[in-house]
Amino acid sequence: MRIDTAVKGRTTQVCVKMSSPEKPSMKERILETADRLFYLQGIRAVGVDTIAAEIGISKRTLYNHFPSKDELISAYLSRRFHKAPVSDKPPAEQILGTFDSLERRFARSDFRGCPFVNAVAELGPDDRAVKKIAVAFKESRRVWFRDLLKQLDVADADALATQLTLLVDGSIAQDLVREDPSMARAAKEAARVLLGNAGIEVGDGNAAGEPRPLKKARKRRDS
Repeated sequence: MRIDTAVKGRTTQVCVKMSSPEKPSMKERILETADRLFYLQGIRAVGVDTIAAEIGISKRTLYNHFPSKDELISAYLSRRFHKAPVSDKPPAEQILGTFDSLERRFARSDFRGCPFVNAVAELGPDDRAVKKIAVAFKESRRVWFRDLLKQLDVADADALATQLTLLVDGSIAQDLVREDPSMARAAKEAARVLLGNAGIEVGDGNAAGEPRPLKKARKRRDS
């Protein structure tokens, strides 16, 4: 890139080398590809040879970064393990907003449910590494609800947090079966009732600006 600069009334041309964005490392490319294929097609359905072919590398190269498929699966789930974002919104609004976020995710064509539940369902409870990550993720979400409820001085925040977590997982299962994003809205109304019964004022949900129901996008068939 060339930049013109003025020095004592004269124009001087200076060449500036623009740095190009760094390419992802081979390990990152493998993990990104595995993440996409495992989530969309299933962990058992996708072998390491499929992942290697998708990237255009040999299986030996893949194994240099991930010595086994089990290690790749663990890395995939760890990559999906995101902490709930920190927010300065009121606790009750954050809790109910969870279901708004779910509704938006349900409407996406690439939504395939919870990757942690999917992994345990596919690989079985005897896969201790996978189950450990899945339990840790689910518990982290339950604790997030509990901590918000404690800010609201709920008497039994622990039990109510468990109930809210069940609403989240139940709405995910219903959407997968029905392909209906409004399942998240139904779960939100149930959460509103639970919060109200716990003495938290949450309104009736009919305020102006309440988002309209979303329609399910048509899913792509990934081969």
